[in-house]
Amino acid sequence: MTGTISNRPRLSRPEDALNPAIGIVHLGLGAFFRAFAALYVEEAMEKSGGDWGILGVSLRNPDLRDSLVPQGCAYTACELGPDGETLRIGTAVRSILVAPESPDAVLDAMADPAVRIVSLTVTEKGYCHAPSTGKLDFTHPDIVADLADPERPKSAPGFLCRALDRRRKAGLPPFTVLCCDNLPENGAMLRGIVLELAGRMEEDLAAWIEAECSFPCAMVDRIVPATTEADIERLTERTGVFDAAPVMHEPFRQWVIEDRFTGGARPDFGAVGVEMVDDVRPYEHMKLRCLNGTHSALAYLGYLSGAENVSEAVARPALASFVRHLWSKEIIPVLTPPPGVDLHAYADALMDRYSNPRIRHRTWQIAMDGSLKLPQRLLGSIAENLAAGQVPEGLFLVVAAWMRYTSATDENGETIDVRDPMADRLRAIWEKGGSLAEIVQAYLAIEEIFPVSLASEPAMHEGLERALGTLIDIGAEKAAAHLTEHA
Repeated sequence: MTGTISNRPRLSRPEDALNPAIGIVHLGLGAFFRAFAALYVEEAMEKSGGDWGILGVSLRNPDLRDSLVPQGCAYTACELGPDGETLRIGTAVRSILVAPESPDAVLDAMADPAVRIVSLTVTEKGYCHAPSTGKLDFTHPDIVADLADPERPKSAPGFLCRALDRRRKAGLPPFTVLCCDNLPENGAMLRGIVLELAGRMEEDLAAWIEAECSFPCAMVDRIVPATTEADIERLTERTGVFDAAPVMHEPFRQWVIEDRFTGGARPDFGAVGVEMVDDVRPYEHMKLRCLNGTHSALAYLGYLSGAENVSEAVARPALASFVRHLWSKEIIPVLTPPPGVDLHAYADALMDRYSNPRIRHRTWQIAMDGSLKLPQRLLGSIAENLAAGQVPEGLFLVVAAWMRYTSATDENGETIDVRDPMADRLRAIWEKGGSLAEIVQAYLAIEEIFPVSLASEPAMHEGLERALGTLIDIGAEKAAAHLTEHA
């Protein structure tokens, strides 16, 4: 960062900002939450009042706290529209704690009766579970530590269990647990994980959580690319004020939540466009498979073919046609649409969003943690196609592209910086070598990713071997073009 930029006046909390008491504790205060849910909460308070100030909790390091606290926890939210940028200052976050520094302070905050919602964006790996089954991984180092020393939790499930136990013992009602991560039936999944962990801690706690606690499912949708130093410098030059932690986001947003909050206590979300529903599953499947599934397709095929970001990827006719093929032939036919939603129009709108040149959503960023993302983004669609007697060649190609990406070497022989909890294990498959059939078999044997019922399907083996061979023979972009031309 240039000295000229860092010497500018620091962003500060606006004098006319709302000053609500803390009503929400949020675990995992990253860019997505601040560009999405925190803005909805702020708008709901502006519209209808209420003390729903947010206490953010970093579960890992103090970096964000150190950036935001000197600015009164205010930050710039920069909307990247096709025709320009629109800025606003987010002020719903009131304070930030760093869990490893003071887990007891975090538990005290969560046990405060004024706190009625604890929300989370900790990404797939933050739930310490096996995505293929949704079950808690009791061998995960953080879960092992939580069971050994419950009063100093490390994991998100550990904090939830211990804080809920404090409220139970104090005779307080539980807070609502609101998951804001892209996971299928995320509330039900998190409830199951918490009950598993609580059951190991104390049977009475698990029984109380099962009877009293609410875990509504939710679907979240807004593209939030990583903020770069260039973004910070550009905003500083534009505003004359230095903001150490702005967030970038697209204009579109959609939040669908099951209206099941403990005691009905929540911000007036409906007044600001949040869809409050009885069953979020149709919306969730639509988003996870149509958006996240094709985002993964563009991440792996795009990265392998040299596209740095999503808008660059869909500017390539072969990749754009491939994504449209996935939607029309392999994803939408096995989806049940939400009430009143035209899935083909939804897909058209997604393509418009992907094409926004101001959203520089890096393929490398989307490609992270693929071993945790595949089950909900791609494997469900594959399983349903096979059950219907259809062979999803396009989806096979996406999974094969992920496999090749995790070899850690691209099509030009250059090293890929693979960020994945299974990176070493996956790379070792390629280092061991063998035939394509043996490589495919080694991947399908990873039960944490591939359900046994799907991995044992002969069509799955054959399809992945065929797709991987095509990728190796002609490369990602030509493989995508070949598939759509012969579909």
